[in-house]
Amino acid sequence: MDLMLLVVLILGVSFVLRAKAQKQRIALLAQYLRNYDIEKLMERLVSSYMRALDEKDSNRQQQIWELQASVENSLASQFSSFADTLAKAPEPANGATFKISTQAFYFPFSHLLEKVMGNRNSFDLRTAIRLHADGIARVVANTAGRSPKERAFTLLAEMYLMQHTCHWYCKSKAVASARMQLRNQTTYEQVIQSVSPETRHAYLALLGAR
Repeated sequence: MDLMLLVVLILGVSFVLRAKAQKQRIALLAQYLRNYDIEKLMERLVSSYMRALDEKDSNRQQQIWELQASVENSLASQFSSFADTLAKAPEPANGATFKISTQAFYFPFSHLLEKVMGNRNSFDLRTAIRLHADGIARVVANTAGRSPKERAFTLLAEMYLMQHTCHWYCKSKAVASARMQLRNQTTYEQVIQSVSPETRHAYLALLGAR
C-alpha cells in the first residue's frame, strides 16, 4: 500500500475514533450533571460579580456581594454532591472512560494502553472534580478571610479552572484553554495562579504525578 495512502487512512480512522470518544465523554458527563443546576448557578454568579466589580458606589457594591451568599452556598453544596456522586461512579462499560489524557495528541485505544502500562499519561476526572469541589467550598466559606472583591476573583478562578477540566475531559486541553481565553479573556496559566493556594497545590500535584 502506498505510504501516503496509509497515512491518510490512519489519520481518517483516528479522527473518527476521536470524535466517537469525545461524544461518549460528553454524554457521560451530561448524565451525571443533569440532576444539578451547577451551570445556571455559575452563570448567575459570574454575571453578578461582574456587575459588582463595575459598580462605583461602594454601598451598592457591598449589597451585590451580600446578595450572592445563597447562590454561592447552593453552588458549593450542589458541586460537592456532584463530586460525591461521581466518586461512586464505576468505569463505564460502553468504551467511555473517566480518564483525562495529558498527551498532546490523540492515539486510538490509548486508554487500553494505559491499563497495561499504568496511568502515566492521564488523570482521573473523578479525582479532579473532588479537588474542584473542595476548592469552591473553601472559597465560599472564606476560611482565608478574603475581602469580598478578592473572594469573588478567587471563586471565579476556581469555577474557570473547573470548567477547563470538564472541557479538557470532553475535548482536549488545547480546546479547553482556547475556550477559556475566548469566553473569559484569561489564560489557563493565569487561572491556575488565581485559584486558592490549596487548590493550586493539589491541582499541580495531580497533573505532576502523571
